[in-house]
Amino acid sequence: MVGSLGAAATASIGLVSSSTWLIGGSCIGIAAGFYVQAAQLIGAGREKEAEDVLRQGLKTAALFGILISLVCLSLSGRVPYWLGGEEAILKDSTAYFRIYCLSIPFILLRQISNGMMQSTGDMKTPSSLSALLCLLNVILNFLMILPSRTISLMGMQIFLPGAGLKVVGAALATALSETIISLTALYFLSFRNKKISLKKGGSWKWKRQTLANAVKIAVPLSLDQIFMCSAYVAGTKIVAGLGTVAVAAHSLAITAESLCYMPGYGIGAAATAIIGQTIGADRRDLTKSFSRVSVYLGMAMMGLTGVIMYFAAPFVFSILTVSSEAAALGTRVLRIELISEPLYGASICCAGVFRGAGDTLRPSIMNLFSMWCVRIGLAMVLVPRMGLPGFWSAMAAELCFRGTIFLIRLYRGRWMKKALV
Repeated sequence: MVGSLGAAATASIGLVSSSTWLIGGSCIGIAAGFYVQAAQLIGAGREKEAEDVLRQGLKTAALFGILISLVCLSLSGRVPYWLGGEEAILKDSTAYFRIYCLSIPFILLRQISNGMMQSTGDMKTPSSLSALLCLLNVILNFLMILPSRTISLMGMQIFLPGAGLKVVGAALATALSETIISLTALYFLSFRNKKISLKKGGSWKWKRQTLANAVKIAVPLSLDQIFMCSAYVAGTKIVAGLGTVAVAAHSLAITAESLCYMPGYGIGAAATAIIGQTIGADRRDLTKSFSRVSVYLGMAMMGLTGVIMYFAAPFVFSILTVSSEAAALGTRVLRIELISEPLYGASICCAGVFRGAGDTLRPSIMNLFSMWCVRIGLAMVLVPRMGLPGFWSAMAAELCFRGTIFLIRLYRGRWMKKALV
């Protein structure tokens, strides 16, 4: 819907999208610090302790969500300027980022609520809520981005309401969707989950061991997400110098690629819950077999979606934007990267496996090297010579490298010795 407004509107959101990933990534680390512990405790049959971890996690999410939101709001007017956006898109880009910052407490609340439900083995509820989040976002986008209008359908005149807020409407739709779904997720976790909930008696007191374990998981994982997403920010800075059409094509290609890697993230989330429970139950045989099945499935799924997207790319871009120039460039660069989807799937699912075992430090170091030395290093060499295709060539090479080193660590098996409980 934003694409229908033109390349400038798309670029205004694309400029700060890597910054929103940076924020969301830091929230993932905080949430995982608690729900990984819950998964291992449940696997060990210690549900009462898992409920206490839940309470401490919710308190932490509330405190850090507000803190991160305030810090980001204080910087919201500067971020688009730091990223080198063109003057025509800076106003909309700033407004979008500022509204997004207001939703950060709810983003963190949703992440920890969904993670806790997954740690109990309930994948259906979080998945349904994630799907509902997307659907609600689409509906609110329809009402807020586009103006009121009358269309002709089968000879009938149909009035369609709309606020006509354009980019600001897209931001409001995202923020409202996050707020509604996060509160819904908290309700299902607190009162409907069969293994842990807030209905039973439990302690809200801080426990030193729980916090220490959370730090062991959260700090490396948050730093991992920060370093990776800051590399995305650096990549956006490199791409921004190529002009508005390149930024729009880059943003649209990332959106289209998400159709390929979302299955991998779903399998990775399931792997975190399963591996957490098998590690907690001290079943190393199941840990080994489940980890490999998860990774193979993720690679196969993302390989298949990559093939489908290669042929479907022109159609997908025709839906995403009215700019033929941005669509053509986006299709071209996306096809360069699709060859790396199976190994990208390997890195995503391996990360989920390692996270379930509480092994976050070494994978974070591997990600740091891969993103900054391989992707950004290659991009700095290739972009001046090849333009946007150079950046996506660097991305494809880095994803293949990352997937390979993650598979090597998976097969060595040292990550299975990282149990917390």
